[in-house]
Amino acid sequence: MQDGKRMGLAALAALAASALAACSPSVAGIPYAVDRSVIVEASPADPSPIERHYSGALPSCGDPWALSRIMLFFAEKEQHFWASPLAIQGFSDLREVAYRPWGYGKIPRRYCQAVAHVNDGRPRTVYYSIIENGGFAGFGTGVEWCVKGLDRDWTYAPDCRMARP
Repeated sequence: MQDGKRMGLAALAALAASALAACSPSVAGIPYAVDRSVIVEASPADPSPIERHYSGALPSCGDPWALSRIMLFFAEKEQHFWASPLAIQGFSDLREVAYRPWGYGKIPRRYCQAVAHVNDGRPRTVYYSIIENGGFAGFGTGVEWCVKGLDRDWTYAPDCRMARP
């Protein structure tokens, strides 16, 4: 009975080792496409096949959709989590800070900065990024944002630094 258990355990270990070898992330250090039967080398002029599905076509920093989402979610967060009546009434001085700052090998992001006019009368800097495939469950465009001085849960601490490139 002991020998049978050892043989079964050895067979299971061999199966696990072969499965891990089949799932290795590259073949001899060469990136490959999702279809493992076709191996394509990457070059600086041609981004790797894994990154080709990104278009890089992102809305501008002044896109009404992105700004309205920031306004909506800021008011919702303040009301539900902090019992605060604060809301953003508008934006000014919008500018792009960076576009794909880490190169073409990463998810495309457009980093922006603006002045948010909050209903308490104090203008505050807001840092936000528009992200390709950054929507719910990776579908559609997404927006991440941080209002300087109002990051109470320290999501982008210290002082919204993690929301910047």
